[in-house]
Amino acid sequence: MQSFTRIARASPRVKASLSAGRLSTAGSIRLASSSSGEALKKTPLYDFHVANGAKMVPFAGYHMPVQYSSLSLADSHHFTRKHASLFDVSHMVQHIFKGPAAAAFLEKVTPSSWSSVAPMSGKLTTFLWPGTGGIVDDTIVTRIGEDEYYVVTNGACLDKDTKYIDEELGKFGGDVQWTRLDGSGLVALQGPQSAEILSEVLATDVNLKEFYFGNTVQAQLKLADGSTTHPVLISRGGYTGEDGFEISFNGKLYPAAESTVKAVESLVKAAGPERLQMAGLGARDSLRLEAGMCLYGHDLDDTTTPVEAGLSWIIPPERRKAGGFHGAEVILPQLTPKSKGGAGVERRRVGFVVQGAPAREGAEIQSKDGDKIGVITSGVPSPTLGKNIAMGYIKDGLHKAGTEVDVVVRGRKRPAVVTKMPFTPAKYWKAPA
Repeated sequence: MQSFTRIARASPRVKASLSAGRLSTAGSIRLASSSSGEALKKTPLYDFHVANGAKMVPFAGYHMPVQYSSLSLADSHHFTRKHASLFDVSHMVQHIFKGPAAAAFLEKVTPSSWSSVAPMSGKLTTFLWPGTGGIVDDTIVTRIGEDEYYVVTNGACLDKDTKYIDEELGKFGGDVQWTRLDGSGLVALQGPQSAEILSEVLATDVNLKEFYFGNTVQAQLKLADGSTTHPVLISRGGYTGEDGFEISFNGKLYPAAESTVKAVESLVKAAGPERLQMAGLGARDSLRLEAGMCLYGHDLDDTTTPVEAGLSWIIPPERRKAGGFHGAEVILPQLTPKSKGGAGVERRRVGFVVQGAPAREGAEIQSKDGDKIGVITSGVPSPTLGKNIAMGYIKDGLHKAGTEVDVVVRGRKRPAVVTKMPFTPAKYWKAPA
C-alpha cells in the first residue's frame, strides 16, 4: 500500500513505481482473465470460497466466485430477493482522500458537491475526463471526517484510475493525501433480512431503524468465539436494489485477511442457511440489471457522459450553476434538451424487455423501419420477472417508455419495447420524506 501527498505535482517516486509495474493491474471486465498476463490475485476470502464449494473464475484481476454449488444462479438470485445473500466484493478498490483540499479536489474531478455533504454519509458519483466529460469510472464517495473521504472504485479500472488520480492530483496542486487501501476486505450483505442478520452480530450500538440508505458508521462485529472485530466501516446500500450493507475491513490498519474471514463466518453461523447464503458474480449481475444499475466498461465508458447515461441526478443545482468540474463545458449544455435551446444529447441509456431469445451486449437496436438506432450494453433473462431484460443506448427521441423497436439477436430481429428502469422496485431503507 502506498500513500500519496500532492501539493504541486506528482511524486517522482510514484511515477517510477507506475512505470516499473509494481502497482497491481486490473483484469478484463466480467468473466475474463487478466489481460496483462500477471497472476490473478486472491481476496481475503479465497480459501473460504473454495472450501464452501464456490466455482472460481477470473474477474477484474482476481479469483472470484461466480456461484456456489449449493444454489443455481437463478436460485441464488431468488434467495437474495426473499432472504439475504453475502457477496465478496473485495476486488473493488478502496481509497482515502484526506486533507484541507480533499473536498475541492473531488469537486474538480466529479460533478458532485462534497464540502456540504453531511458527515458519515455518501452517494454515487463519477470521475470525469477534462474536456469531454466522459466517465472515467463510477464511484461511491463517503465523507467520514471533516476533511476525509472514503472512495470505492471498480476493480477492473484499477490501472486507469490509479494513473488518472495520480495525474489529476499532480495538476491540482492542493494539500491532499491519497491512500489506496490494498489488501482490504469488502463484503456486501444484501436482501430483506440483511438488517435483521446484521443486528444480531453488531457489537456496537447502532439504531438500524434510523440508519438510512447512504449512511455510514464505524462499528465492531461479534465473532463466533465471543470476541469482536476491529472497527469496520458499515455503509447502508448495495448493488442489488435490495436493502443491504457493505462492510469494509481496512487492511492498512488491521489484519484484514484474518478479520474478514472471521466476520463472514460469524455472519453465516448467526443467520443460518435458511436466512443467509453466499452468492457470486452470476447472481450479482442479474440482480444489478433488474435494479437498473450500470456495470462500468459495458453500460458506462470513457465516451459516455453522465447525461447520456441517465445520471444527471448526480449533479446538484449548485454545481449546475457554478460548474468548475471536468467536462462541465460539455455536460452542462447537455442538461437542456435541443427542443429547449440546449445542446441535448444524441443518445440515452434506457431499459428494454425483449421477446424471444435474450439480447446480449453488442446486439443492434433497430427501428421498425430497419434503421440502426442503438446498441445493447447488458442483457439477461430476469429471474424475478420471467422475461428477457436489457439495458442499452438508443437515439434521443426514441427513448420514451413504450417505444417499440427490434433487437437483432443471432441474426434475427426480436421485438422489444423501451421500458423504465429499475425493472423491479427498489427497496432501499430510506429516511421518511
